[in-house]
Amino acid sequence: MKHLLSVDQLERGDLEEILEVTDAMVEVSNRAIPKAPALRGRTVVSLFYEDSTRTRLSFDSAAKRLSADTMSFAVSSSSVNKGESIRDTVETIEAMGMDAIVVRHRSSGVPAQIARWTDASVVNAGDGWHQHPTQALLDAYTIRSRFGSLDGRVVAIVGDIRHSRVARSNIEAFTRLGAKVVLVAPPTLLPATLAPWDVEVTEDLDSVLGHVDVCYLLRMQRERMNEALIPSLREYTARFGLDAARADRLGDGALIMHPGPMNRGVEIAGDVAERPNAVVTEQVANGVAVRMAVLFLVLGPGRHALPPTATAIASEPGPQGHDASVAGGRETDTHESEVGA
Repeated sequence: MKHLLSVDQLERGDLEEILEVTDAMVEVSNRAIPKAPALRGRTVVSLFYEDSTRTRLSFDSAAKRLSADTMSFAVSSSSVNKGESIRDTVETIEAMGMDAIVVRHRSSGVPAQIARWTDASVVNAGDGWHQHPTQALLDAYTIRSRFGSLDGRVVAIVGDIRHSRVARSNIEAFTRLGAKVVLVAPPTLLPATLAPWDVEVTEDLDSVLGHVDVCYLLRMQRERMNEALIPSLREYTARFGLDAARADRLGDGALIMHPGPMNRGVEIAGDVAERPNAVVTEQVANGVAVRMAVLFLVLGPGRHALPPTATAIASEPGPQGHDASVAGGRETDTHESEVGA
């Protein structure tokens, strides 16, 4: 797996393999010093043309925990403001010796195009309405960690599906892993076509709450809307918001999930977001481990030479045969710089 551009490229076996490697990365992250030398000598650059908190920080943390060097491209202070094209930016970055480029862009297809321009590995951190594969992986991992498997589980995805790359990626990942997906949204917030997804669709949130294992809420992406698609936020919340009364109707053990950022009081009530079965912060924590697994798979020894356990990953010998394992108490230095000239 040289690139991770879309969930489309992953079969069920690929998804399960990434989740298994994530188990090892969780073990590394839980150590007193959450560091492993697996990617020592590799350099990962973050190329974000859209604002991000969770995704950008978790990729940065993931690279550093695997001892990779990191560089961050700051669009606001870069030559993009002088008219530099994406291709010129990528070629400049590649000339500095990058091994992987993590890309987020407002336009669909940009990460795939960059992959054609560079020899570095490219990981899609979100492109337009299209895909957000690592979000789908961390969401699948969160469900799997609670239920053991997605097989037979019922997941309701509620809200602005039309504009959501998270919804598109999650639908593909969840159904491939054996879950049943129900989309809950007004017709104006659904895509023009649902083909080839194997999903059910309803406008009645109340009718599904007692039958789902996961209630996955999406925010209204008003920054992507060019027209009025709902009468008002108040009416939307009344029909599709998860308030305390609706949350009480969820079955025992049902999870409440959200990719963030949450609009409290719109798609989810503030007190509901604090309930024990709301696993939003668990999703964030799992995001670091999942992105560690992805970077390891695209930059490490490859899928046919995976260390079977976190112990093996964390105890790889460093340069000149020295053991730089976490257990040995040594932490490699990771240098971070800003690319913006």
